[in-house]
Amino acid sequence: MLFPVASFAQAFTLDGFDLRRHALSSLSLGDLGWLQVGTFVLTGLLAGLFAVGVRRVLPPGRAAVAGPALVGVYAVGMVGGGIFRPDPALGWPAGAPEGLPEQLSTGSVLHTVAGAAAFLSLIAAALVFARRFAAEGRPGWAAYSAGSGLVTFAVTTPPWGAGSESVRFAVGAVLISGWLVAVSLRLRTAHRG
Repeated sequence: MLFPVASFAQAFTLDGFDLRRHALSSLSLGDLGWLQVGTFVLTGLLAGLFAVGVRRVLPPGRAAVAGPALVGVYAVGMVGGGIFRPDPALGWPAGAPEGLPEQLSTGSVLHTVAGAAAFLSLIAAALVFARRFAAEGRPGWAAYSAGSGLVTFAVTTPPWGAGSESVRFAVGAVLISGWLVAVSLRLRTAHRG
């Protein structure tokens, strides 16, 4: 939950930032942009460590390889999302043009690709773990995993409504990040027991 918590802490305290207009990624711009860059990178590094740990302790079976690999893709995507930044737009940061850029910079394109890879891989991981939980006879965890992945996908995919993209991605980040935390706690408890 590091990414949504740290992002919301900034989004709701920075003057001029409006979640209804500005994507959480835009927080990486401006004087305090380093905070969001650090949030992206630290989230990615922690997810990478989680992927390695899960690969080591998960018994053979469904999701034993694909699950950690997909979380690893998420990790790389989050680090990439921090390294590459979106273009200033929609008045953020202060002094940025009010509209959208006519042409995206290479960094902005790479940020978008990294973010899409991160979101889609974690959605896929949720579905892969849903199959594993179902095979283990854990229908609640299977439903929670499948539901988290499917709802996040539905919330974050087009068609876009007027001005709803930023809020939809924020909701998706909370849903899928919450799932990852819950699964990490579940797997830790199962490994101990």
